[in-house]
Amino acid sequence: MNNNEILRVLVNEKEIEETTTRLAEQIDRDFANSNGRLVLLGILKGSVPFMAELMKKIKSNPEIEFMKVSSYGSGTKTSGSVKIILDWQRENIEECDIIVVEDIIDSGRTLSYLCQYLKQKGAKSVRTCTLLDKPSRREVDFTPDYCGVQVPDEFVVGFGLDYDERYRALPYIGILNPEVYTK
Repeated sequence: MNNNEILRVLVNEKEIEETTTRLAEQIDRDFANSNGRLVLLGILKGSVPFMAELMKKIKSNPEIEFMKVSSYGSGTKTSGSVKIILDWQRENIEECDIIVVEDIIDSGRTLSYLCQYLKQKGAKSVRTCTLLDKPSRREVDFTPDYCGVQVPDEFVVGFGLDYDERYRALPYIGILNPEVYTK
């Protein structure tokens, strides 16, 4: 990566730290009196760094699971349909308070679909938690239960978010130079 690939840092490491702490505290408050099993369901691959930080800060002793879901075709455009690539199987789903953990909400289609899907499978409750939210790109009526940072309609990478599998390991969220993805 050269220095002009990232136009600017949008969310720095300290802001990510503060955001995950705030979200973990909200989750702990909301599930303090729950008699269910709290399950963080990470959506691969982008949610991994965020979920790792979040789960360390949640005192409610959450369990973790993963799914791999795609609503993107190739490049930077959403396909409009949601495809489950790796599903989550669990016998006691009716005991689970599930929080679907996502790196970013864009159109809202993926999380809207997943919430309905998990409810149909019999989950006790389903909520959503995202590090980043782009409400200006919403195509369906969807609002996350736990929202980290609202971001502008820019192509962002870092802290799990990628372009063509690159930039995920950046410790911050940055705006990707359009010259990188319009070549």
